[in-house]
Amino acid sequence: MELRDIEIFLTLAEELHFGRTAERLHVSTARVSQAIKKQERAVGADLFERTSRSVRLTVVGEQLRRDLRPLFHGMHESMQRARLAARGKTGVLRVGATNSNNFELRPFWEAFRSRYPQWDLTLHFVNFVQPFVGLRNGEIDVLLTWLPIEEPDLTVGPIVFTEGRHLITALDNELAQEKSVSFEVLANHLTPTAGPAAPDYWEDSLIPFYTPRGRPLEKAVTVTSSEQILNEAAQGRILHANPRHVARFNFRPDLAYVPIHDLPDLRFGLVWRSEAEDERIRALAAVVRDVGTARL
Repeated sequence: MELRDIEIFLTLAEELHFGRTAERLHVSTARVSQAIKKQERAVGADLFERTSRSVRLTVVGEQLRRDLRPLFHGMHESMQRARLAARGKTGVLRVGATNSNNFELRPFWEAFRSRYPQWDLTLHFVNFVQPFVGLRNGEIDVLLTWLPIEEPDLTVGPIVFTEGRHLITALDNELAQEKSVSFEVLANHLTPTAGPAAPDYWEDSLIPFYTPRGRPLEKAVTVTSSEQILNEAAQGRILHANPRHVARFNFRPDLAYVPIHDLPDLRFGLVWRSEAEDERIRALAAVVRDVGTARL
C-alpha cells in the first residue's frame, strides 16, 4: 500500500466525504475513489459503506484505521524530522487557517521565523467543516480562525487580525448595486449553513442566525466548502456574509461584494489544544502580541 493511498484512506476516514477529502488533499474525487477501491481489493473487503447521502467506515475499515494511523503519522514525522535536520532546523510549527489571506499576515510569520530560526513555520488550509479535527488529531499545532471558540479542550490565544464583512451576491441581484447594506436584507433570502459539521455558536458568529432586529435567517442550503458557497451565490440561490478578505483573495467576476455596515468586526485569533501547548506555540503567541493585532 503506497503512502499516498494510506493518507487518502485516513483522511476519508476522518472526513467521511469524498469531496472534502479531495479538497483537503488537493486531488480529484476520482483519485480518492480509485485509491479506496484499490485498497479494498487488496484487503478483500469493503472499507466504507457508501450511500447517496453518507459515507461511513465498515468494521474492517475501522480496524484498518486504528492500525494504520499511528504507523502513518510516525513515518510522516520521521521523514519531517530528517528533512528539518538537513536544513539545520530542530522543529516545525504547523499553523492551520480557515482564512485565505495569509499573505497579508506575513509580518507575523516573518517575525516568528526571524526570532526563532531553529524552528520552521508552515501554513495549511483548514476547511470550516469540522474545523477542529486537525488540531485534535495532531495534523496541525495551531489554528487561526474566527472567534469565539468555546471548546473545553482548546485554548484561545491572542487576536491576529480583525475585519468587517461583505455581502456576497450574484451580479444580477439588485443588492449588487448598493454601496453598503444592512444585515437585515439577508432575512429575505436563503443563506448557507454547515449543519452539524460545525458548532452552532461558531457559525452564528460568522453569519448570525438572527438579524439585529431579531428576524430569523432561513439557513436552508447545506454547504461543505468555500467554493460551494461562491458557486451557490453566483447562481443567485443564496446570499452570504463573508470576511472582507475573501473579496481580495478569492475574487470572482460573477459575484458582487457589498460591505455590511451593521455587524461588528470579526476577530481572528490563535487556538491550540491545551494539552499540546509547548514552547513553539507560546513563542508564536508572544510574537503575535508583540506585533499587535492587524486591522484589515
